[in-house]
Amino acid sequence: MAILEIVKHPNGKLEEKCSDVKKFDKKLGALLDDMYETMIDADGVGIAAPQIGVNIRAAIVDFGEGQDPIEMINPELVLFEGAETDIEGCLSFPGIYGEVERPDHVKIRAQERDGSWYELEAEGYEARAIQHEIDHLNGILFTSKISTYITQEELDAIIAQGEEEEQA
Repeated sequence: MAILEIVKHPNGKLEEKCSDVKKFDKKLGALLDDMYETMIDADGVGIAAPQIGVNIRAAIVDFGEGQDPIEMINPELVLFEGAETDIEGCLSFPGIYGEVERPDHVKIRAQERDGSWYELEAEGYEARAIQHEIDHLNGILFTSKISTYITQEELDAIIAQGEEEEQA
């Protein structure tokens, strides 16, 4: 496994719609493993293939806490409802954060690395991360959805306040 270089904005590859994965082979498995290692090394929650310069519909999200990483190949949003605004960041936009409104409940249909199909429902933070990565596969950047930018200092203060509330 290898840690790959993350493509940073303003690289135009981030705004290209990705091609469907058609071959489910060892090469795809190795790419997914490398994407996962790259995401973990960068302290990310999700990564999409275009963020490592590969124009295919493949992404991974990992919520930790004993859950297995979710590999999404050729994902489709089949249901989305509700709305929630929260702060997002992106490995391809270091130091940039902002408030983004997204549906807070989603259902997706996607393929595993072996090509088999599955469906998954998610809410809240997990739904947000899944949508963020699917947006990457469609060439949509989270900065196009930001309603209010948040500075690093403001983010640090919000995180500190949340930790204080948890301890209280």
